[in-house]
Amino acid sequence: MLLTLLILVVCLVLQLFLPWWIAAPVAFGLAFWRAKSSREAWLAGFLSIFLLWGAAAFFHNFRNDSILAARVAQVIPVKFPIVLLLLTALIGGVISGLAAWSGYCWKRLFSAKR
Repeated sequence: MLLTLLILVVCLVLQLFLPWWIAAPVAFGLAFWRAKSSREAWLAGFLSIFLLWGAAAFFHNFRNDSILAARVAQVIPVKFPIVLLLLTALIGGVISGLAAWSGYCWKRLFSAKR
């Protein structure tokens, strides 16, 4: 739970100034530092960015009355614009989950060599 909150808060702050992909190095580094198991690392990475990007997508969609999501849904063959918002959160969650899992694996690799 603490790792999830750490990733979410650090990414929230950094993504105000840096590109979207900063979520991956943050999840990697924090999982390397704090994760106690591969399952904890993956779940914390996935859940934190899934919630962050999902909330951001819903917030921006609400602010512009779904105009952007409706236009993108015309380009990508999706019936409901809400699916795009969930897809955004899912992609971010998977990227961050894999990065956090990789961070934990690197932690185990380095601790095994000592």
